[in-house]
Amino acid sequence: MDINREYNNPLIEQRADPWIYKHSDGYYYFTASVPEYDRIELRRASTLQELSVTNSVVIWYKHVSGPLSVNIWAPEIHFIDSKWYIYFAATHTLEPKDGLFDHRMYVLENDSANPLEGLWIEKGQVETAWESFALDATSFEHKGIRYYVWAQKDSRIPGNSNLYISAMSNPWTLTGPQTMISTPDYSWEIVGFSVNEGAAVLKRNGRIFISFSCSATDFNYCMGLLVADENSNLLDASSWTKLSEPVFQSCEENGQYGPGHNSFTVNEFGEDVIIYHARNYKEINGDPLYDPNRHTRAQVFQWNEEGIPNFGIPVKDHRG
Repeated sequence: MDINREYNNPLIEQRADPWIYKHSDGYYYFTASVPEYDRIELRRASTLQELSVTNSVVIWYKHVSGPLSVNIWAPEIHFIDSKWYIYFAATHTLEPKDGLFDHRMYVLENDSANPLEGLWIEKGQVETAWESFALDATSFEHKGIRYYVWAQKDSRIPGNSNLYISAMSNPWTLTGPQTMISTPDYSWEIVGFSVNEGAAVLKRNGRIFISFSCSATDFNYCMGLLVADENSNLLDASSWTKLSEPVFQSCEENGQYGPGHNSFTVNEFGEDVIIYHARNYKEINGDPLYDPNRHTRAQVFQWNEEGIPNFGIPVKDHRG
């Protein structure tokens, strides 16, 4: 299969940290960080490719001042117990000028059938075991338990962020132990920044897979993978194994740099698709976080004989 012809890439320009969810109504729902970091948008379409041309609806704006007023990052939309939820991060400080790395995690709720309509209610902060920089939350259900996976800084551990997992008592409240399941330790996780962030979950072949992104957000940004047996205790750190090499990274030949902060979906043909952002140039002027050209991309991926996802390499820009 020639996956270069599957999608016109970039799928959506200037949308980083992309999240696509395919709902039981047949629609694909898309949200992502916008370059201004000031709002949350949603769009929906009946096919992945149609997301590139459908209109966005702004469902929430940042606050005027104080917490939730600066750097709205990495929203994700989930459907849980017949309601829609969006997880996102925003600065928590009352002094936004000092708040670049003072994020906390927040939740919005909507009980409308169509999340582009109705009222989104702020459910507040997802409180973790300690107050520190936290972001990039995702959620999944397994064997009747809802889990929450996120990135957070622990001042007792060198580095910028680690990955944690917890059970949830409802879509905005953690319960029980909160377990660190990954910290940056390989050389490819610590270039520029020591980062594990942007988790996304796959369940397949008797295993739970968590992809994550690491290093600085320039061309060094790449993805790693955690694996656990589906019957193991997911709240036990020893249940998780980290692959020793990155599973998705920059490709000079194809002109794709810094792929990461992904999500997973299934296309109209039942094929597995990785959704990610990347730039099509290597050199960046200024802080990479404020370069707007991390574009959303879609790519079919396969599975190897060991039942591990094989994402391949980021494909070239393509217009059909």
